[in-house]
Amino acid sequence: MKNPARSSPPGGFSLVELLVVIVTMAILAALLLPALSSAKAKSKGIACLSNLKQLGIAIRAYADDSAGNIPFGPEAPPFISPLDLYPSTGAPTSLISLNGGAPVALGLLLQGYVASQPKILFCPGSDQFVDSDAQLAQVGVGQAQCSYYYRHAGNTQLFDSSTPFLPTHIKLDNLGANRNGLPICALAMDTQFLCSPALAPYNVLPSTHHQQRYADILFSDGHAAARPNTGGCFVVDLGSDVDFADAFGMILSVLEQADAQP
Repeated sequence: MKNPARSSPPGGFSLVELLVVIVTMAILAALLLPALSSAKAKSKGIACLSNLKQLGIAIRAYADDSAGNIPFGPEAPPFISPLDLYPSTGAPTSLISLNGGAPVALGLLLQGYVASQPKILFCPGSDQFVDSDAQLAQVGVGQAQCSYYYRHAGNTQLFDSSTPFLPTHIKLDNLGANRNGLPICALAMDTQFLCSPALAPYNVLPSTHHQQRYADILFSDGHAAARPNTGGCFVVDLGSDVDFADAFGMILSVLEQADAQP
């Protein structure tokens, strides 16, 4: 006669069967998680490109309303501290407002051109936490920045000279040539910025995207594309041995690197 105490409940699983199910699920999870992670990263990259394309449309609309000129300025206030991340008028920058709250660079689009969708100024593929709502709330109040470098005139001086800086290439349809003699075509791109922890008190912090594998770039004809960050070609690395004054020239250099990859 069968011992009732040793029989399994009808329709139940034995301990061995449960262990097999658990191990199988763990194996499947291990196989699927990398694919899911890759799909998530890809979707963020697509969303970032969409943001840049919408910014391109906004820049075109701004130019149509401004005699063909891209968003430019305003005039930089006197540079007195590393906290001022816009040292000279027309410096390439990720700022959208200055210390006094005045909109700057891509921030000039916030009134009228991207007012209904201001978060397109922020890449969803950021490698660091970014509080976009807090940054946008600072516009009109203090200094705020977005996810993208913007190139309005390519000024790399640390101080404006006594003569106001006069941009030489701000027409959207005639941007001129860069320092390497190539046509200027990269208007904005993901920040891939590294810096020393010693700069944290000045609110200068690392800002990288897409795990630094590539940079998404907006070109002057309105199209956006991802370009591989081969050898860190799009990284601005402001390490402890780099002079802060060189940062703006380095930012312009990565934009010029993008000019070579339209």
